[in-house]
Amino acid sequence: MKTTVRLLYMLLFLAFGTLSYAQEIDVTGKVTSATDGSPLPGASVLIKGTTNGVPTDAEGNYAIKVPSGQSVLVFSMIGMVAQEIPVGTQTVINAGLQEDARALNEVVVVGYGTQRKLDVTGSVVQIKGEDISKQPSMNAVSGLQGKVAGVQINNSGKPGEAPQIRIRGVGTAYGSANPLYVVDGVWFDDISFLNSGDIESMNILKDASSQSIYGVRAANGVVLITTKKGKSGKAVVDYNGFVGFQKVTNQVKMANAKEYATMVNELSNINGKENILDPNQFGEGTDWYDQILRTAKVTNHQLSISGGGEKSTFNFSLGYLDQEGVVQKNNFKRYTARLQNDFQVLKSLKVGYTATGSFSKSKDEAGGIFRQLYAAGPVVPVYNADGTYGDPNDFNLGDANNFNPQVTIDYFNQNTKRTLLTGNAYAELSIFDGLTFKTSLGGRYSQDETRFYNPEYVATLKQRNNTSQLSFTRPQSRYWIFENTLTYTKEFGQHNFTALLGQSAQRDQSYKLTASALNVPYTSEGDLYLALGNTEGRNVVDEGDLGTYASYFGRVNYSFGDRYLLNASLRADGSSKFFQGGNAWGYFPSVGAGWVISNEAFMKNQNFVDNLKIRGSWGKIGNASVPSNLSTLTVAAGGNLAAFFGGQLNTGASINTIIPPTTFWERGVGTDVGLEAAFLKSRLTVELDYYIKKTERAIFDIPVLTSIGTESGRIVGNQATFENKGFEFALSWRDEIGKDLTYSIGFNGGINNNKVLAVTSGANPIYDGGVGLTGGALATRTRVGDPIGSFYGYIVDGIFQNQDEIAASAQPTAKPGDFRYRDISGTAGVPDGAISGLDRQVIGNPNPKFTYGINTNWNYKAFDLMLDFQGVSGVDVYNANLGWRYGNENFTKDYFDNRWHGEGTSNTYPSANIGGGSNYFPNTFFVQSGSYFRVRNAQLGYTFPQAFNEKLKIRKLRLYANAQNALNFFKYKGLSPEVRANENKPTQAGIDANVYPLSATYNFGINVTF
Repeated sequence: MKTTVRLLYMLLFLAFGTLSYAQEIDVTGKVTSATDGSPLPGASVLIKGTTNGVPTDAEGNYAIKVPSGQSVLVFSMIGMVAQEIPVGTQTVINAGLQEDARALNEVVVVGYGTQRKLDVTGSVVQIKGEDISKQPSMNAVSGLQGKVAGVQINNSGKPGEAPQIRIRGVGTAYGSANPLYVVDGVWFDDISFLNSGDIESMNILKDASSQSIYGVRAANGVVLITTKKGKSGKAVVDYNGFVGFQKVTNQVKMANAKEYATMVNELSNINGKENILDPNQFGEGTDWYDQILRTAKVTNHQLSISGGGEKSTFNFSLGYLDQEGVVQKNNFKRYTARLQNDFQVLKSLKVGYTATGSFSKSKDEAGGIFRQLYAAGPVVPVYNADGTYGDPNDFNLGDANNFNPQVTIDYFNQNTKRTLLTGNAYAELSIFDGLTFKTSLGGRYSQDETRFYNPEYVATLKQRNNTSQLSFTRPQSRYWIFENTLTYTKEFGQHNFTALLGQSAQRDQSYKLTASALNVPYTSEGDLYLALGNTEGRNVVDEGDLGTYASYFGRVNYSFGDRYLLNASLRADGSSKFFQGGNAWGYFPSVGAGWVISNEAFMKNQNFVDNLKIRGSWGKIGNASVPSNLSTLTVAAGGNLAAFFGGQLNTGASINTIIPPTTFWERGVGTDVGLEAAFLKSRLTVELDYYIKKTERAIFDIPVLTSIGTESGRIVGNQATFENKGFEFALSWRDEIGKDLTYSIGFNGGINNNKVLAVTSGANPIYDGGVGLTGGALATRTRVGDPIGSFYGYIVDGIFQNQDEIAASAQPTAKPGDFRYRDISGTAGVPDGAISGLDRQVIGNPNPKFTYGINTNWNYKAFDLMLDFQGVSGVDVYNANLGWRYGNENFTKDYFDNRWHGEGTSNTYPSANIGGGSNYFPNTFFVQSGSYFRVRNAQLGYTFPQAFNEKLKIRKLRLYANAQNALNFFKYKGLSPEVRANENKPTQAGIDANVYPLSATYNFGINVTF
């Protein structure tokens, strides 16, 4: 302990010991344009780290008092690049500011290198790490929501769960639909392990030409992430942390006990039975949402140290996140550590590495708990007067909602642990001027463990367990990637040429072991071992997957006079996943061209347009995010399968699934046309894109008749071709008002239309979306001419009011209060006086038509204000909670107030019998608008003046308060219209059934630099 204290004192001494003070110094000077030497009136001269500053006069002159020679003056003006000059012993400091050509000279990360924004011919968007880390998001990807045109992000309120991200719509329908994340050269499907504060920049490759250099894995888009590196100079210590709480917003109001009893009786009467409950015996009853949900605490801390000398630099960081779930007992903790070093071994040789470790553990929420909160009867008390649990069986409600959610929470015992180690080492050799060779080796190792224990207990008549069970699920993953690139850059005259050649090899192996045992005693968490259970009844199952890849790629970038641009690339990928029939290799070319009009001679004598570029691109990309050996026939064997031969019973086997003889590469073909412009000294910037993104030979799993005899009842193969077509725009304005107020306003939006162009099965559609539906109904259909996963069902034309209306309708078996379905088409293509499956239509689209965001930043003296808004429109949600009924489940207050309960009472909401008859069939009543608008982030910060910081011997101190998702505006009748795709499958998108709701988060944070 004493040694630790001494080390802490030494660190503090090193961090603060070099600070010194001096008397005030009078500094004068002039600020001019570096281009022509003309004076710049109204330029700002500010003492760095303070709010003390002065503007220049009409001749560009200024005079200011600085506290010491250690002060730094910051010269800035809208439309010019800011300049920082240390004072030292100077009393006269002149500054020449360059015009801000960031739109042209900004460097963005592209595949296997960087390019000036000027030279990029594809659609690439860069988000600075500081813009991501400034938001107190639990996952770095969440920080992108509303900031990038054409990028849709669906978050979850579940602690530790990664957001779902879609770049320009759905890129695949089978396997993983996530984009490829490349973090310092290592490939990932998910970056939940990464601390937002460790990110230097995120670059989103949106079009096929920029993605194709990653060929095999680029079908769903590519996100390139560069983490922070150390810089030469004095060591810098940064601490960023926040504490706050989360609370469910727009909580659904359920019927109270009296209202529920009324509807239970109505339902019983409709079915020809007597009343079950006396409503007069009940009042408000139990609000199960209030009982089980809570205000959840969240804490995040990150400490980083960076610095270095002439030959080496380093960056080391530690992170800790503690997030409670809004469900009782649910929580998530994550620990991260990262170390990065660069070494300049020789003048021509540089080596370095990055290593990251992440460990998380969680107490999981009970599966189906949100279904229970929605369905549980409010007449059931949480506890009886004697302390026992309230039992739904006491109220004769049947088995459909015979559960007490508090029992579910109290006896659910499941923990998950995740460990991830990842790293990358590289060497970069400058062979001669312009020619560079780089080699890198990266990899990751992960191991998860989910431990579930179901104890022996008796809580209610139905909620009991006589035999304890312990189970472990342990998935592991081992992955490595080895890459070599040779880059040659040459500039001669007005010609600028860069060529890249590369080779890549990858191996990705996964293994999962599941084991369980019965009658395991529980004494403590540390004593849960399978060996303590019964020998009989033990079960062990394992499975795995292995994918190997070999790749060769090349790219050529050429520009003439910074006006005419040409980019072309080609990648060849071989994968073990597609080895059948000689289809192991896929080839992914791309080409892009651009014209920088603003650099033409005829644009020189004007001051309105600073940058004007048009560009176009075309490319092919691939998808290998599918299970291995799709064309290998597998069988299932077991005691449930038997065959008789020679009068003897033998263990039988069955084909798992029907497979095609050959599975081909799923590939995407994309075209993009864009315009980039900047006006008024780059105050106004504009970027527009029109794109067509087609997925050919898409892999689908199509349900087949179970009578065929397969275990899965599906056939998997290249089944369809679909297309995303759309338009994107991003507008930004930045300016200043006086010397104290600066601001920026950005608006981005994307319009996307998804459409199926062809299906192998011809007119036979692909049905899916059965989650949360009763009676085996399926809510989605994928068919030529419609979007993927379109909601499909009957059109409701009102509510039957009496028996006469029923007798005159196409639904003679209906009851008053039932849905009246529209008779659209019989076998002859015209209404036939009967309601059947032929009357079903496309009734909704879970794929958003329009996504948008508004991002603003305001700085007034020492105060800063960030206001971000985000929204989605033209999208539908299927509210499966309404029809997910088997008996006497609860109803919402909205349903109670608007239900049909007698002739003339409602022509929009059905009776309490919504789960009976044909009312539960997928129909337009369950499809609701998923459009929403929210205040995504609101943050107010204050940066303390330098004089105050010097007293504390620190470099910078900032405090802030933040509210995320605090205000949400939508018409949807559920908790949140931001509904993720079940199992991440596009054919099950937009169905709200047992969804963990999004929460509002309120934080107070601090940023300190030593």
